[in-house]
This record gives sequence, structure tokens and C-alpha cells, in this order.
Amino acid sequence: MRPPWPAWQHGGMRWQTTGDVAGFLAAAGDFLRAERARNTVILSVTETLRAGQSRHSPDKDSSPLFGWWTAGAAADPVEGPVVGPVEGPVQGAFMHTPPFPLLLSAVPAQAAADLAASTLAGRPIAGVNSYAEAATAFAAAWRERTSCQVDLHRRNRLYRLAELSWPDPRPEGAPRTAGERDAALLTDWFTAFALEVDDMAGADQAAAVRDKLSYGGLTLWEVRGTPVAMAGVTRRVAGMVRIGPVYTPPGLRGHGYASAVTAAVSSAAIAAGVAEVLLYTDLANPVSNSIYQRIGYRQVEDRVVLAFSGQ
Repeated sequence: MRPPWPAWQHGGMRWQTTGDVAGFLAAAGDFLRAERARNTVILSVTETLRAGQSRHSPDKDSSPLFGWWTAGAAADPVEGPVVGPVEGPVQGAFMHTPPFPLLLSAVPAQAAADLAASTLAGRPIAGVNSYAEAATAFAAAWRERTSCQVDLHRRNRLYRLAELSWPDPRPEGAPRTAGERDAALLTDWFTAFALEVDDMAGADQAAAVRDKLSYGGLTLWEVRGTPVAMAGVTRRVAGMVRIGPVYTPPGLRGHGYASAVTAAVSSAAIAAGVAEVLLYTDLANPVSNSIYQRIGYRQVEDRVVLAFSGQ
């Protein structure tokens, strides 16, 4: 007998949730891979969890939670455990890995509102990352439940590599794959990057560095043996990787190092046979958006991150 699946059903729509990444991918993996670029973050994070490289607290409020949405044929609204998955194709998904905001795929506004109003009731959530319509609907329902304040935290733009162009002129230096001897420097740079972009600076940056080093996912640009910039890349999943973070210390900026190290990791991904190379930018940063377009990245879509406070 299959275990019960916690669910929320409303007017034929139903959310099902699980803390088991394998169960989530078994249910929603085909949906996610069908639009791998749009679902790049969920796919890459679940691949990291599946690989066993990330450790989370056993506390249910701080452990990962995943869910998928179906438009199954249901006659009456019910709330409670459901034995077996609901019939009907998966049409949406979410991932919540505290302390990061809830990450929500494209879903109708009503499905997003139901997720906030019932499925996630009682779970501490700091914000939502989704498309504007879904994020707004989720935030409105969350505010109704918690009386929280909702603020725009960031507008993100997803880019896909079309044809790679190296910076011209190419800056001095060369790339090399980072190793364990670089861990302390990279942890400092991860921490500085998180503070600068206001992106969960309290997260365990040392663990993030160890994870990326474990599969050769960090590259340094060096000038005469001195690291001057870094770029990370996710694990390959569904024929896709995503670049990030990319960081140059403030005193070393303006020399093209970020462009060069991004081009280097992009080139390495192409050489390895990756079908899609992606990255996200903050739309409030015109410099980074310009840099990536100059080396061959093209716009795919935009998302918003809304922050909740005063709950």
C-alpha cells in the first residue's frame, strides 16, 4: 500500500506535497524536464539533494518540502490525506528549501492562492519566487492568512546561451578549476556576493562551496597566479546547466574578468555536450545584464521575488 499524500483539493485542483525528493521527482519530474529552462532551479536543486550533497535539519519547518499540482476530476473540496496520487497530469510544482523563498512554477493564480491559503498553512515562508501573476496571487493569500507585509525583493531575468562570444579584448589571465585549497577564499567570496545582492546572506556558504567543489563546479580566473574572479555552475541535469554565482571583488572590477570567467565556464559546458546553458540576472543591475548579452546570452523570461515580513 502506498503512503498517504498530504493534499489540498479545490474545484478539481489539487496540491500534493512530500519531503522526499525522489518521490517528488517520480511524480513531477516529467513535467519539470518538459520545460527544463523554465524549471532550471527546481531541477538543479533537487539534483543536488538527490545526490546527497545537501544536509537539512530534521525539523519539519526547516526541511525541504516539495509539491505538485494537478487538475484532477474531483467533485467536492476536501482537505486531508489522500492515498495514491490524484489522477490527471501534473501542471505545476513548487519547492521550499528554507531559508530561501518558496520557488513556484507557472500555475494559475487560483492554484497559487490555494497553495498559500491551505497547503502551506503554518509553515514559515520568507517569500515567493515565481511569475508575476502566480507570485502576486500567492502573496495576497499569504498576507490574508498572516497579516504580513509584502515587498518586491527582486526582478530576475533568465538568459540562455545562443552563440558564445569571448570578451574582446580578452583580459589578462586564464581560467582554472578551483580545488580544496581555494575553499576559504571561495567561502569569503560567496559570503560577500550574498551580502551584496541581498540573497540569504545567513545561509551556510561554506557548505555551498564544498558542494560545488565536489563536482568541479567552481572556476577561478587568475592573473599571474592570483584569483581575480569566480564563476560557479550547477550539476548537469536534463541536459542543462546554470551559471552562478559570478563574482569579482570590488577592487578588481572593470577589467572584464567576470565576462571572461563566465565565457570560460560556458565554453567548458558546451564542450562537455550540455544542450542548454542558462543564467539568471538581477534586472536592477544593468552592468551584469549587458555583460552576459555581449558574450552571447539571450533573454528567455522574467520572474519576481516577493519578500514577506512582520508575520
